[in-house]
Amino acid sequence: MSESFVVDPRFRGPADSGNGGYTAGLVAALLGGDAEVTLRRPPPLGRTLAVTRTCEGVQVHDGPHLVAEGVALRLEIVVPDPPTAEEAARAAEGYVGFTRHFFPECFVCGPEREPGDGLRVFPGWVPGRELVACPGRAHPSLPSAGGFLTTEIAWSFLDCPGAWAMDRGQEDRPVVLGRMAARLRAPIPVGAELVCLGWPLGREGRKLFSGTATFGVDGTLHGYGRQTWILLA
Repeated sequence: MSESFVVDPRFRGPADSGNGGYTAGLVAALLGGDAEVTLRRPPPLGRTLAVTRTCEGVQVHDGPHLVAEGVALRLEIVVPDPPTAEEAARAAEGYVGFTRHFFPECFVCGPEREPGDGLRVFPGWVPGRELVACPGRAHPSLPSAGGFLTTEIAWSFLDCPGAWAMDRGQEDRPVVLGRMAARLRAPIPVGAELVCLGWPLGREGRKLFSGTATFGVDGTLHGYGRQTWILLA
């Protein structure tokens, strides 16, 4: 039986392509949830994307064009201690995207998305620490199953904080997600209040690296990720 999926326009990052973390999460769901996904081209919106299973994992095509490929992976990284919910809320007040955003309708971090439509994840720098953080909420309108957010939404929460963790010095050039690996530790209940964070992991030319994590306000680690971002010319 053939497999496929469609990236609904609601889940866009740039105006004409899918959010990277959401799309990577759709691919990861095909592999059981913990995976590494490489995006080979901007994920198109509203089109049926064909899934092919390989010995290594899965590939996703838009007609003849390879959009993404994923492999199962059990990610292990060092996750910083989270700030408190209050500290995360104060950090979000300094979110750079409120005044300058290359993709203001991004499903995850776009300030032009309404509550219940986008995730409205607005990470700002935590004073005295080399990480960004903000509150998040598992809104009841988000896709869920059995009372918990779906894999692609859990991956979405792990996406954009990594981009804003590398914002310093890149004010005039956007980044897009090239590769993301994530491990989901505990499902996110619908309606849960969250703390989202991201931290820089280095740079090689136009490739920027970051880590991300999502916690419950009670300190539960729901998941963490490692990302490669591509700095656009």
